[in-house]
Formats: sequence, C-alpha cells, structure tokens
Amino acid sequence: MNFRQLDLNLLRVLCAVYRFGSVTEAGRHLALSQPATSNALARLRTIFADELFVRSPRGLQPTRKAQRMVPAVIAQLHLLENTVSSAEEFEPASSHVHWRLSLSDLGEMMFLPPLAQALRSQSPGSHISNVAVAALEVSGALEAHEIDLAIGILDTSRNSTASELLFQENFVAITARDWRPPGWRGGGKLSAKQLSAASLAVASPAATFHGNLDLMLSQLKLSERIVLRARHYGALPELVTRTDLLAIVPLMYANSLAPRYDVRIWQLPEHGSRYDVHMVWHQTASLDLAHSWLRGVVRKLFQRSPKIGAGRN
Repeated sequence: MNFRQLDLNLLRVLCAVYRFGSVTEAGRHLALSQPATSNALARLRTIFADELFVRSPRGLQPTRKAQRMVPAVIAQLHLLENTVSSAEEFEPASSHVHWRLSLSDLGEMMFLPPLAQALRSQSPGSHISNVAVAALEVSGALEAHEIDLAIGILDTSRNSTASELLFQENFVAITARDWRPPGWRGGGKLSAKQLSAASLAVASPAATFHGNLDLMLSQLKLSERIVLRARHYGALPELVTRTDLLAIVPLMYANSLAPRYDVRIWQLPEHGSRYDVHMVWHQTASLDLAHSWLRGVVRKLFQRSPKIGAGRN
C-alpha cells in the first residue's frame, strides 16, 4: 500500500461506506455524486489491495481488513476534527490553558493580581505562571514558546514579535512623609538642585526592563548620589520610611503605595524620564483565538493610552 496516495476525502468515503453499507447513501451523506463515490471506492480498493466491501442481501459488508482498519480510522478522523475545531474556537470558561508570562518583580506586583483575578473569574480552569525573562532574552523566549506574553519596557523592533502599547509612564520620587528637601517652600516637585542633595535608592530589576532609570540619572548627573541599589522594588517602601533615603520609582507603583505606607510622592525635574510599557508576543500567536482573548484581557485591565495597532514592528 502507498500511503501517499491517501487523502482525507478518500478516508471519509471509506468511513461513510462502512457506516451506511451503501455507495449511494455514503455519497448523499458526503454531498458527492454516486459516480464520484464509486470512483473513490475503486481507488481505495486499489490502494489497499482489498475489496474492502462485498455485496450481500443487507448491503455492502466490510471485509476482514476493513473490519480491522475502519473503526480506528473513524476514531482518528474524529480526533482530527476535534483538534481542528478546538483551534477555531475558544471558550474561556472551559479552557485549561497554562499561560506563561514574563513580568519583572514590579510587573508581578502591579499586573499579576488584577490579571489573576480576571482569569479566575472568566477562565477558572486556566493556569498562569510568571517566567521572568531578562529583557534582552524576551524575543528568544517567545520564539521558543517558553513564554506566551511579556509586559514591560521592551524592545519592540524584532521582526518576529508583535507588540501593543499599554501606557506611558514616568518616574517619581518617594520619601518618608516628614522628609523635606533643602530650601523647601511647599509643593510636591523637586528641583534638580534639591535632588542632587538627596541620597538615592533605586531598584535594578533585570526582567522585562531596560536601563531607562540609569539613563535618566546619568542625564541629571545624579548617578553618584545612588547610595543603595536593591534587586527588587518591594524593599523600597520600608527603606524610605525607615531612613532619609529618596527612592525613584514608577508613578504607577508610587500611587499604589500611598494607601499602605506613610510615604510622600515627589515629581522629578521635567516630570522624570517617560517610557513606554508594551505587551509583546510572537507573530505566530497573533491570530490565535485563545491568545487574542488573553491580550484583550490585558488590554482592558491596563491600557491607558490611545491604542496603537498591533502588528509587525
């Protein structure tokens, strides 16, 4: 038998004749003419070197070879149809997808709780993991399917990836509530001179972040004022409330701290460095219904700026 001569249409004819015991009924079921169905059966007999079906008073009866083979073919065709159908449909409520994201430690604090809440509500069978990947390795991790989606300050220039802007953000300073800069006369904005007199604390996460903060501090000639570098943002609120340190953090994070910590938020000179926060995914996932749904959830939760069309960058 030459397997290359087979195609799905021939196998569908084989299964239909087996089911109905009639060439005419099989053709009607498949919307084929009687001659076309007979021709397909003749080809099958040649390919398998077997009659496959013989006439009897009760219609066409399967041969021993057909009896052994066709039930398995029917099962495999059903499996194939279900696989194709599931790829064309996505029901969040019944999904069991395991989503793998790449978020920095700050992204995990800011994005993961509302995203997990949405998934638990809309897709309770889904699973989610944060597989933090260094910013320069995100495109490779997406291509290798190690992650499905990354959110952060990311390189969006790779041809293999697609991206969408979620929001623009800027850095601010946080200090203890009673901290005051030299020469302070009220207000919530620091001058470059006041900032240059402060002792700074910064966080340097690797995952999904580039060196925007270091670049800003270098431009303001403040790099030498950094007296503490933390690996994660989570330690900064306690550090500033217990010391005279001034920490530089994204505004979104600073606003989230205000209800829980006795901190003061200060604007930086020229409102600090602005940066774009994107979600990034691999091009191969752009038209996937499940992935499109996930991006829609992320967009609804976090997008705060006019939408930029997703696509190749």
